Amino acid sequence: MSNTQEAIHLLEVKLKTLLSKYEFLKEENNILFQNNAKLQRLLQEKEQQLIEKQEEYDLLKVAKTIEGGNNNTRETKLKINTLVREIDKCIKLLST
Repeated sequence: MSNTQEAIHLLEVKLKTLLSKYEFLKEENNILFQNNAKLQRLLQEKEQQLIEKQEEYDLLKVAKTIEGGNNNTRETKLKINTLVREIDKCIKLLST
C-alpha cells in the first residue's frame, strides 16, 4: 500500500514540476514573440529609412550631375526620362 502511495506522491511531484516548467516556457515564449514583433517593426522602419536615403542619394546624384555640366550627361538624361515617365504615370492615375 505505501509503495502505491509513494508512487502517487512521486507522480504528483513530477506533474507539479512539469506544470511549473510548462508555465515558465509559456511565459518565455510570449516574451520572445513580443521581442520578435518589436524587432520586425524596427526592421521595417530601418528598411523604410534605407529606401528614403537611397531616394535622397539618387536625387542628389542627379542634381550633382546636372550641376557638374557635361559629366555623366547620359546618366542625367536617363534619370530625367525616368522621372518624366513616373510623373506621366501619376498624371494618368489622377485623371482616371
